[in-house]
Amino acid sequence: MMRFRAGVAIDLGTVNTLVHVLGRGLVIDEPSAIGIDRSTGAVAVVGNEADALTGKETQDIDVLHPLRDGVIADLDATVAMMQAFLRRAAVRRKLLRTLCLICLPGEATWVERRSVAAAAEALKPRCNVQLVEEPVAAAAGAGFDLAAGTGAFVLDIGGGTTDAAVLAGGHVVRSKSLRVGGNAMDEAVMRAVRQEYGLLLGRDTARGLKTTLGLGDGAITDMEIVGVDVATRTPRVVRVKADLVATAVEPTVKAIIGMVQELLADIPPNLAEDVFRGKIRLAGGGALLPGLAFRVETAADIAAMVVDDPLRCVIRGAAHILEQGSLLYLAG
Repeated sequence: MMRFRAGVAIDLGTVNTLVHVLGRGLVIDEPSAIGIDRSTGAVAVVGNEADALTGKETQDIDVLHPLRDGVIADLDATVAMMQAFLRRAAVRRKLLRTLCLICLPGEATWVERRSVAAAAEALKPRCNVQLVEEPVAAAAGAGFDLAAGTGAFVLDIGGGTTDAAVLAGGHVVRSKSLRVGGNAMDEAVMRAVRQEYGLLLGRDTARGLKTTLGLGDGAITDMEIVGVDVATRTPRVVRVKADLVATAVEPTVKAIIGMVQELLADIPPNLAEDVFRGKIRLAGGGALLPGLAFRVETAADIAAMVVDDPLRCVIRGAAHILEQGSLLYLAG
């Protein structure tokens, strides 16, 4: 059947932006970053190319990460970044306006929702903008049947926010959100390494330590990294121990587990069996933290599992909603 309306789903994340185009699949999966030429004010680079310059203090380009804690912090930069991504995605105009489905944290405020919508409405080709809550998209991406009304528990740990939600089909029943996620863990690792070893780390190095050593209960007990010596300002190599990383990320992990426990304490009895049998599904980049699923499972006394390809779970679910025309589940 001919499609008279183009459709695009966007997971606009603090760390990465993902774009799915109807009929073509995932076409963009790149860092939420944009580089502005200092002399002209024009967009110089976007996505991977912009992120590769982060922290390298180039003289001609300012690198911006326009989203913080899962929401828009710089609207103009966000519009420019999304426009560049959609040009690259080659979203073509059809007979009707493009339907643009955008995911956002479940507890985003009205102002934050309005900012996201305004960013999309400024795009070309003109879009019919619809918002979907990230836990709903994550549930669809994790394999839950939204149409069946089945109970589900989803824990989506992104770069800037962590969302936990109990759902009945595609409808949020209970939800909580923290404005911390993988980025907070990375920053904690950077602080710990500076304090312990007198070494300055880049964000990517800190993230590598986190995803390799995790909560310190795996087979890998240390990891070699290169940083800049605080005193001499020259490169230096050290081996970072797993327990240092585990201690650094523990406050964020405790906050996430506390949120899960609070949500479970308020679960409707009619959903208890569905949630118990369906397991707690972990999505988002933070789900890749080694040992986290076990910690959640131990604290909740309910089986927990990391979904397949957790980094793309939300966009996978948003694409499913878009393709099925399940607009009943869109946020207000």
